Amino acid sequence: MDQQSLQQLQQQLLDELSAVQSPEELEAFRLRHLVKKGTIPQLFAQLRSVPKEEKPIFGRLVNELRQVVEQRFQELKQQFEQKAAVQPTVDLTLPGRQPLAGIHHPVYATMAEMLQIFQEMGFTVVVGPEIEDDYHNFEALNFPPDHPARDMQDTFFIEPERENPILLRTHTSPVQIRVMENLRPPIRTVMPGRVYRNEAISVRSLAEFHQIEGLYVDRSVTFAEMKGMLVAFVQRFYGAETQYTFRPSFFPFTEPSAEMDITCFLCKGKGCRVCKFTGWLEILGCGMVHPNVLRACDIDPEEFSGFAFGMGVERITMLRTGITDIRMLYDNDLRVLEQFA
Repeated sequence: MDQQSLQQLQQQLLDELSAVQSPEELEAFRLRHLVKKGTIPQLFAQLRSVPKEEKPIFGRLVNELRQVVEQRFQELKQQFEQKAAVQPTVDLTLPGRQPLAGIHHPVYATMAEMLQIFQEMGFTVVVGPEIEDDYHNFEALNFPPDHPARDMQDTFFIEPERENPILLRTHTSPVQIRVMENLRPPIRTVMPGRVYRNEAISVRSLAEFHQIEGLYVDRSVTFAEMKGMLVAFVQRFYGAETQYTFRPSFFPFTEPSAEMDITCFLCKGKGCRVCKFTGWLEILGCGMVHPNVLRACDIDPEEFSGFAFGMGVERITMLRTGITDIRMLYDNDLRVLEQFA
């Protein structure tokens, strides 16, 4: 290739660069002419076939061609980079997007509302560990050694071989024991929290759920006080027109014990599938603190008495929202959760 041919080639490459309109076209030019097997590197490969006396001139001309083309290539590349740097990444003419606001989960919203009512009644909120020992979870609460709740089928044991086995608490009642161990009466507290039971997952039961329990210990506390407090809570939480009833029941840690039912607010007491056509819904268990529980916490049952109560938050949430499958509360389906924002 003679000098005139090299000059023509240089002009041709510069014309191609002048026609480049985008970074993509510039990259295509580089791949055609500047890479190892491109047009310009191939010129250097031709030096081997150029006569010895012409090599200096040919080499100088090829170097000049490469420098001119590469300089123009770099100028264009820099221009495209600068243009991209100042170009806005968003279309400023588009309308703004509304920020998405978070919502409270129905279970925690229900729990917060319940706790607010109890706090206005003078109860303090106390929480305790979810990993408990057998003493606080069962023994101090007057559970006999052969009670079915101690069985592996009902309890998640972590270290069952220990003398005082370690387990996931099956209720929030252990917090009552810890409160009475560390405080002297009068005691008026509610204990919210997550609990665990080794149960089959179904429409109405989970292996992990939430409870709120309450405890009131003082001199001369009566069953009538407990009923009055629970009725006040129910009528505040469910509505003043809510009807209620107490049924005798049994719990190892209370004596006497009762369960509280209210009129089904879905069917207004007429009977439906949710209330099994009875018109009533069980909402909580309660009773007077058993003397053995007070003694376990070094509280004299001859001087002090008290009452305790407990309720499942998921069950109450289902009743208030009309959800019929407890699993829907934890499926993370926004179509369900956003209905209760």
